[in-house]
Amino acid sequence: MAGSVLEIKNLHVSIEDKEILKGVDLTIKGGEFHAVMGPNGTGKSTLASAIMGHPKYEITEGSITLDGEDVLEMEVDERARAGLFLAMQYPSEISGVTTSDFLRSAINARREEGDGIPLMKFIKELDKDLDLLDIDQNMATRYLNEGFSGGEKKRNEILQLLQIKPNIAILDEIDSGLDIDALKIVSKGINKMRSESFGCLMITHYQRLLNYITPDYVHVMMQGRVVKSGGPELAKRLEAEGYEWIKEELGIEDTEVSVEQNA
Repeated sequence: MAGSVLEIKNLHVSIEDKEILKGVDLTIKGGEFHAVMGPNGTGKSTLASAIMGHPKYEITEGSITLDGEDVLEMEVDERARAGLFLAMQYPSEISGVTTSDFLRSAINARREEGDGIPLMKFIKELDKDLDLLDIDQNMATRYLNEGFSGGEKKRNEILQLLQIKPNIAILDEIDSGLDIDALKIVSKGINKMRSESFGCLMITHYQRLLNYITPDYVHVMMQGRVVKSGGPELAKRLEAEGYEWIKEELGIEDTEVSVEQNA
């Protein structure tokens, strides 16, 4: 089965009349894992939010397409149904909706009407993924993210990834705040998704995530655009040498474009 293609061309994004992204070009295909790295304030999380349609971000120029369809014309729920998925850096707590109810509704939203996942099949697959991610079975009956620790929230994002099975996933700093054991478990879940029908964009500050999930491509963002791309070896050099050599190579003095933390 051929994978989807997410294509971003000359993307310019502003918030409150301040331009954050200044011409991002990126193509992610099924079967490919891409890592986006860069200092704080360079537009990484803005890119993730813009792809999924966060209302506070204004697209002023450029395009985003998924399999040739105009993503910018889609509402957020339509983007999710089309196969896009965002694992958020700071997942929201939703009182009154259990994790299992949320997951089953999300799965059924991507299926044809009248073809919802059978309950027993859903329970069987949910139990299997809970075990894979070393998540307590009781989490399924708790309200979504309510009272969850930071690590539990991150595992729950990967649980959603495994259950919903999107075509293209954007993982926004899924490794932040995780100890080494939790990082290994989360990475195991992400690696399980590897296939020709699944593409992934991982936003991270650290090489340590990429020790467990080997990317096909690594991109560096500065000043709201991708300034350098390479293979896994690029991330290793960044870990060893930082970003100064890129700044010197490209004549960049100030890498930031925003005052947002972890943008």
